[in-house]
Amino acid sequence: MTGFDITITREPWVIFVPQGAPEVEEQLSKFESKGGRLYRFDSGSLVDEESVHRSFADVLRFPGYYGKNWDALVDCLDDLCGEVTGGVGIAGVITGADRLLDAEHFPLFVSVLCQGADRANSAVDLDGFPLDRPAISEHFVFEFHDFDPERIALRVGQSDLTVTTAVGFVGAALNPEEWR
Repeated sequence: MTGFDITITREPWVIFVPQGAPEVEEQLSKFESKGGRLYRFDSGSLVDEESVHRSFADVLRFPGYYGKNWDALVDCLDDLCGEVTGGVGIAGVITGADRLLDAEHFPLFVSVLCQGADRANSAVDLDGFPLDRPAISEHFVFEFHDFDPERIALRVGQSDLTVTTAVGFVGAALNPEEWR
């Protein structure tokens, strides 16, 4: 398995892998040793849109004024405080992702994670102006017990995302033709 590195600010932003993949565990350990923060989410707490917002707000300590909608999630993922990121970044690991694959909100959820991570991993704002903070590494890893790359790629494939399938993983990032 090669083609992604969650320890740096490079695509893909969302990675789908088999549960317990050694390369992923190695990268997560390396990321934490560099000061990055690892956050685990049980897919059971992400089964619908409302629970996604509640879980992310709780785990990543979103501000009280968090709007609990997809746009607000993108904004908060882009603007995580240093206490949450360690000044380096975050890796969000969703375990048991199998139960989310057929959820109605799943493709949009993946797109929103890509949007937030794309912005966080950049040192410039949407207009191309430098931010007052460095880029931080932000990636999301969906771990599957029954890893079916073709099914995953079909489910998350949409015009706003670039989905890549390789040995042992599926990756998703924003489609530059749609977003730039």
